[in-house]
Parts: sequence; structure tokens; C-alpha cells
Amino acid sequence: QVQLSESGGGSVQAGGSLRLSCVVSGYPYTSYCLGWFRKVTGKEREGVAAIDGDSITNYADSVKGRFTISRDNAKNTLYLDMNSLKPEDTGVYYCAATGSNWPCRRAGLTGPYNYWGQGTQVTVSS
Repeated sequence: QVQLSESGGGSVQAGGSLRLSCVVSGYPYTSYCLGWFRKVTGKEREGVAAIDGDSITNYADSVKGRFTISRDNAKNTLYLDMNSLKPEDTGVYYCAATGSNWPCRRAGLTGPYNYWGQGTQVTVSS
């Protein structure tokens, strides 16, 4: 059974940094796409960053240059390093994994993803 569990959320001031972690257990697909999404109040859930098995990444325009996604298959862990945080980055962040092999570089920010974590809250104050 695939399970995802996020950690690392919290409250920071604008300009600060956070590192989110997502432990992916029971997941055999080290070459498939993993992603981070966020849900901001009043908006639909949006893809933030994605990474494929070759560690090729893609990002939403709103976070390019500030966020970095990475994966450590040996530790079954996905990361999201967030720098220069802004109040508009506030939301619940979810990690996601797919159970099928589709082109992550083209569709990583939309999916489809089959497995989701429970979410971790990130709050950025001005």
C-alpha cells in the first residue's frame, strides 16, 4: 500500500525559508513522476513543482527561482525547498505520486496522480 506523509510546514515571515519533506512508502516506481501541489484558500489546487526519475524538474511560474524540488530514492523521500517566501505562498501543501508512467516533463504540474499525502500547512506573514 502506497502512503505519503508530509512534514516541515510551519509559520515564517516573508523572505524566510522552509523545507518540506514527503516520505513515500510502499512505492516501487522510482522512475515515475512525483509532485508538490498547494491549495490556497479561495483558489483551486495548483501544481507547484514536479520531478521525474532522472531528476528533471518543472515548476509553476509563480515559484520559479525560489523553490527547488528534489528526490532521494534511497530514502524514499521527496523534498521541496522554499526560499524567499511570500504571503501568497500560504496554503496547504501536498505531495503526490503517480502509479503510471506518463511524461512528467510535460504534465507533471497537472497529473494524473494516484496517491496523495494528507497535507502540511505553510503560513507566510508579511
